[in-house]
Amino acid sequence: MSPARRPARRALRARRGAGARAAARVERASPALALRSWLFVPGDSERKQEKALASAADAVILDLEDSVAAPQLAAARRRVGELLRSVRARGRPQLWVRANAPSSDLLREDLEAVFADGPPDGIVLPKVSGPGELPPVARRLATLEARLGMEPGATRLLIIATETPAGVLSLAQYPTVLGPMTGVRQRIAGLTWGGEDLSTALGALAQREAGGALTFTFQLARTQCLLAAVALGAQAIDGVCTDFRDAARLQHELDAARRDGFSGKLAIHPEQIATINAAFAPTEAEREHARRVVAAFAGAPAAGVVSLDGRMIDRPHLLQAQRILASAQREPDRS
Repeated sequence: MSPARRPARRALRARRGAGARAAARVERASPALALRSWLFVPGDSERKQEKALASAADAVILDLEDSVAAPQLAAARRRVGELLRSVRARGRPQLWVRANAPSSDLLREDLEAVFADGPPDGIVLPKVSGPGELPPVARRLATLEARLGMEPGATRLLIIATETPAGVLSLAQYPTVLGPMTGVRQRIAGLTWGGEDLSTALGALAQREAGGALTFTFQLARTQCLLAAVALGAQAIDGVCTDFRDAARLQHELDAARRDGFSGKLAIHPEQIATINAAFAPTEAEREHARRVVAAFAGAPAAGVVSLDGRMIDRPHLLQAQRILASAQREPDRS
């Protein structure tokens, strides 16, 4: 090799080495991880709660809404409060509470009860009819957090955004309305969609075609939810697979959800959790490709476009690679 070519070769090796180190740094980083599996459990059932807490769900949603009969609501609030106070162990799922709708007269009492002793990781808000319902909830949460000496904004929100016709129609307004409201927007961990209440409100006879595909109306609700969540910088969470015994249907829904850009899914039974978690875990081939994308850009830090395997890739590919490497970070005992 001629002396003139040696420095160029050394520089190339240095860039490649820097790229590999950058990929390793991204993979070792510990950003806030997307919650893949969100398991609903009735707020008044100790037996079902024990099973849920023993599962590998990333989040358990203690329900004070649809699964609790009105005469049992007070008891459910007490039970949820006791659980929040007593269960704070590393390796446990996050504990969220589905409160009653913002338009109901029950939400304030729900929040008072669950914040009395030990606050939840987040609140799931059902039947939200538009972004204008969120600022009053955020203010109430700020008051409760201050009372407990918590960091402002510590309590996150998961919005079930498609349970009313108005909710579906208002999804396009979320980025515009909430854009200037930094405190409210930053509380939103995710948006999710549901078809059962929407179906009832519409008087729809079915949500799916004979072949299993969602009808246009429910596909619209799902898509609008996905777009609004991404526009807000929040997680897009796919709705429940209501037939927990149909493993093939669950897998089909998960394949479609991950393909389209959802990063998690609601669940109604512990048996669904392993399949959901596996669906949102990147494969080793995806991880390896992501490492190489990150390394390629680290080797050319000033470039907006680089070549990899004969293809030109740009910054959106880098962002996707970084997401894949971040999502691969999971505690071994909570896979």
